[in-house]
Amino acid sequence: MAQNLSAASIAHGFFGREGGVSTGLYESLNCGPGSSDAAEAVAENRRRIATALDSKNAVRLVSLSQIHSAIVHTLSARGQHGGAAKDQRPEGDAMVTATPGLALGILTADCAPVLLADPKAMVIGAAHAGWKGALGTVEGGVLEATLDAMEKLGALRDRICASIGPCISQSNYEVGWEFRDRFLEQGLKHRRFFTPSDREGHYRFDLAGYAAHRLTAAGVGSVEMLGVCTYPSENGFFSFRRTTHAAEPDYGRQISAIMLTE
Repeated sequence: MAQNLSAASIAHGFFGREGGVSTGLYESLNCGPGSSDAAEAVAENRRRIATALDSKNAVRLVSLSQIHSAIVHTLSARGQHGGAAKDQRPEGDAMVTATPGLALGILTADCAPVLLADPKAMVIGAAHAGWKGALGTVEGGVLEATLDAMEKLGALRDRICASIGPCISQSNYEVGWEFRDRFLEQGLKHRRFFTPSDREGHYRFDLAGYAAHRLTAAGVGSVEMLGVCTYPSENGFFSFRRTTHAAEPDYGRQISAIMLTE
């Protein structure tokens, strides 16, 4: 839970991989329709997330087919967008709404989930900040686009609280020089998000710190980082990079969600 998102009208959660019904590689709270897990298991896991957010009222949990873009969807009705089935999810990487009972869910397995809220305006947002979406262009990426969409619903940027959930930490995120150069093309000040690796020509990238920088630079009133790494298996999260290093055939996705309760 994020302290800066604690408000009477907001429910949110950064969920790990425990407490679900999936088995094998997906054990147990896999919420990703994009995996090869059984569809009925994913649907039940997502139902449990909705119940955890509000056990007394009907909740519609929505998510997107995430493509590392700056595409933001504005949702205005409970029936719109994003069911558990693959063909029900439009492409994009962020959602905003002012509709109570609509839970915005971001799926991750190392990328940074970012939950946002202006409790006074009753406007919320959720963004998938992988490095591509967070970097975007000089004009902005997915985080700036999410803030713009929230403002169109009545939010004020300096009142928005943002929380960056579990994602891969800098110590476990090794990248090559080509990766680093893409960031430096937007300003040499971005060197501070990279530290040298023990391999020549490689660096370690601070994804959460970079996302926090983009939010702060965009004028967000409050930014909180949970500081939890998804890579170590003992932390209880799915991790694309850990799966790749272990040569496993597939991986699950955890979900981070936020909703207005009234």
